[in-house]
Parts: sequence; structure tokens; C-alpha cells
Amino acid sequence: MTNQLPNKLYGVVGNPISHSKSPRIHSLFAAQTGEPVEYIAIQAPLDGFASTVTEFFDQGGGGLNVTVPFKEQAWTLADTHTERCARAGAANTLYRDEAGRLVADNTDGVGLVTDLMVNHGLELAGKRLLVLGAGGAVRGVLGPILACQPAALVIANRTLAKAEALVDLYQPEAGRCELSACGFEAAHGHFDLIINGTSASLQDDLPPIPPELITVDTVVYDMMYSASITTFNQWARDQGARKVFDGLGMLVEQAAEAFHVWRGVRPDTSGVVKSLRPG
Repeated sequence: MTNQLPNKLYGVVGNPISHSKSPRIHSLFAAQTGEPVEYIAIQAPLDGFASTVTEFFDQGGGGLNVTVPFKEQAWTLADTHTERCARAGAANTLYRDEAGRLVADNTDGVGLVTDLMVNHGLELAGKRLLVLGAGGAVRGVLGPILACQPAALVIANRTLAKAEALVDLYQPEAGRCELSACGFEAAHGHFDLIINGTSASLQDDLPPIPPELITVDTVVYDMMYSASITTFNQWARDQGARKVFDGLGMLVEQAAEAFHVWRGVRPDTSGVVKSLRPG
């Protein structure tokens, strides 16, 4: 998996991109590890993602992270995919291998699971999970979540057919996990962990799930992050959720995994989240 080409220029591509914390994160990783990495933010035109990627690598770039709205395009553009990226249908990490092929990887799922289990001490095995959304962000994390062997995983989405398609796609990886789908309003029952994989918090909006899903035993995780508490996490806290976490730790952990893919060195993430957290 590791690409140890001697390139030193890396970056993140998206639109918009000025808000990205990735350059700061990777500069901290580079300083910590001594790797000679320069990392930049690149705003690609909405209709110019492919040409932006090609130009970057043709000019000697070593690797790219990919963020909204280009993760699905990155997957399609690639010549080959890592095993963990193949089923996801979305990629957040690109590099060229020794043969010059564009390789797509997805480190989001590893980032999420590491943040949940290592940084927050949550156990996923045997637990009941509800995941909100069925877009690229969710597709990228389902495999690593299922590998942790939860007892049940429900995918809820505004368009039921999209959630059902993900159930069909990931059923071979479900094992003994009870994998199912429903609409937002139809979600019911007890869940140990609810993960918001929609971008609703970015628009100060909420996925329309029943408030009774949140109890004093529920842990809530919003894959989005903001300077203050996210809209979804504030709502969950108001409903009495036991704990709420945002996605800043996931961002750092997926970046560390990408850094390892590119450079063969794994940074220590323990102090990086604290350095990025306001206050």
C-alpha cells in the first residue's frame, strides 16, 4: 500500500478549500517526523478536477488528499484502487505508483474508527449503531466500521433507496452484524452510537430523525466539525445524549493514515488535535 516515491510536494484539493485544516495538520506531521513534506491547498474548478489532478502529478507531486465535492470523481479517475477503497466508491487519497498508475485510497474509515476507539475509548463490537446519510462520506467508513463487528448497523437516509443500495453493497462484509436501512423519520429503537455522516451541520441544519432516539445512554458523533459545537451535536446534547464528539479527530487520524501511505512513516496524532482545537 505504501508509496515511498521521493516526491516532497503534497496537497489537498477541493472546492471550496480555503477553510481546510489539512495544510496545518500535515505541516505538524512533517515537523514531528522530519519528513521533507511541503503541503498546499488547491482549489479545483468544479468542472476541472481531472485536469487539476493530472497537472499536479505531471509536475512531480507526491500525493493528494481529496475533499468535497470531488471524492467520487477521484475514485472514478483512478487507474486502480486499494482494497479498502474499492467498495467505497469514493476516495480521499491519491498517489501514483512505480508504474505511473493513479492509485485511489480511502483513509476516512480508518480515521473514524481510530478516533472513536483510541481517542474516545468507545467499543464498537457488539454495539448497536445508527449511521445517518448514504453519500460518499458514509460509503468510505462502512467497511472499517463493520470490521469492528457491531451487533447491528442501521443506515438511515432521506432517500431510502440509496441506503438500501449500501446495505446490498456491504452485506458481504457484515458477518453476524444485522445490517439494515430505513428513512430518517422511520429510524427507531435503542442505539449505543449514532454517527451523523450527512453534511447538514455545515448548513446549520439537522437530519429529521426522531428525537426519542437520543437517550442518556446514547453517544453521538458528528463527522463534521466547527469552531464551536456542531448543530447536530448541540441538538443531541439538548435531547440528553451521554456524550457528543465532532469529526476533528477523524480529520487528523485520516490525515495521519494518508501521510503513512505516502511516506511510510506514521505520525503521532496525540497532540495535534489539541493544537487545532480553539481555546
